[in-house]
Amino acid sequence: MKQKGYPTVTVLGSTGSVGEQALDVARQTGAAVRALCANRNVRRVEEQAREFRTQACAMADERAAADLRVRLADTGVRVYAGTEGICEMLAASGGGDGVVLNAIIGEAGLRPTLAALEAGARLALANKESLVCAGEAVMALAAEKGIEILPVDSEHCAIFQCLRAGARGEIRRILLTASGGPFYGYTAEQLKEITVERALAHPTWRMGAKITVDSATLMNKGFEVIEAVHLFGVRPEQIEVLVHRESIMHSAVEYTDNSIIAQLSVPDMRLCVQYALTHPARAGAVIPQLDLTALGRLSFARPDTATFPLLRVALEAIAAGGAVPAVLNAANEVAVAAFLDRRLSFCGISELVEEAVSRLRASAAGVRSVPGILECDAQARELAEELLAKRA
Repeated sequence: MKQKGYPTVTVLGSTGSVGEQALDVARQTGAAVRALCANRNVRRVEEQAREFRTQACAMADERAAADLRVRLADTGVRVYAGTEGICEMLAASGGGDGVVLNAIIGEAGLRPTLAALEAGARLALANKESLVCAGEAVMALAAEKGIEILPVDSEHCAIFQCLRAGARGEIRRILLTASGGPFYGYTAEQLKEITVERALAHPTWRMGAKITVDSATLMNKGFEVIEAVHLFGVRPEQIEVLVHRESIMHSAVEYTDNSIIAQLSVPDMRLCVQYALTHPARAGAVIPQLDLTALGRLSFARPDTATFPLLRVALEAIAAGGAVPAVLNAANEVAVAAFLDRRLSFCGISELVEEAVSRLRASAAGVRSVPGILECDAQARELAEELLAKRA
């Protein structure tokens, strides 16, 4: 059903899982899509641009951008190329009444996040690496521009909603939920037999390959702890991770009076996208209604950080500060790519990441500028590749 009152939206990462769901929200509600951005899936972006009659598109891959220009030559769509082009597109669109939804995967989303904020746009953030790598810089720029970042991750969107029940100074704990991934309850010995196919079979969410593997290793949950520290201005020790297999309670906030406020819904990212577009108001549902009687029960457990060490490594990284979380992310991107390419075992992901972070922690801890963070990112990728080559 078409609904009034939606802002125009720019979708970065429009061909990924979150991007496609964002466009489905636009399709259901009638929200106008101003611009699109993707990496190299030219055919899909052409379809999207024609369906939503966008003003502009950007492709991170320059050859893909050239191809898209030819495909859209009969339209008035302007096509931008490369990371610089993405940032130029954001600057050209300006802030106005629109929302930029950044669903780009990986560290590649950092510069577009900064560009969107510089343009004065309301930012709906699904790119966790922006905050993992440069949380201090991103939050400082948002504060300078007077922009509230609207989180699109299901857990952070839940926390964001729960925080409307009290003041930030009244927070005792944030209860950050995790599905536990497909290997919950496995032993370290059992993890040695994990294949790519098994790692990609998430029990609840349908996501891209990289984030699905991160969920299986609990790296994704470590990233989410780092995000929450920056987004909500809490200390790492105020965040408790709970394994919640049903993925119905998306997170909760405990206040100083021991009251716990939780957000529950069916697991569907379209709710998070919609709330980012309509906040502080709510609009007609784009997801199914939750039937608690059919569900029957909710279960909770503590994560096994001995078997899945990357959650612990992430906590150590945010405690160390500076560019250490950026090192963590960069090493993980290399390790996961190698696993998906069948050049590294599942257990090898955590081993490689932990070694890279250990080696670079001291030099990265004092780095806080964006150029310095990007340099640490490059160093971590180079080191991770060297460690990977030694394993071959």
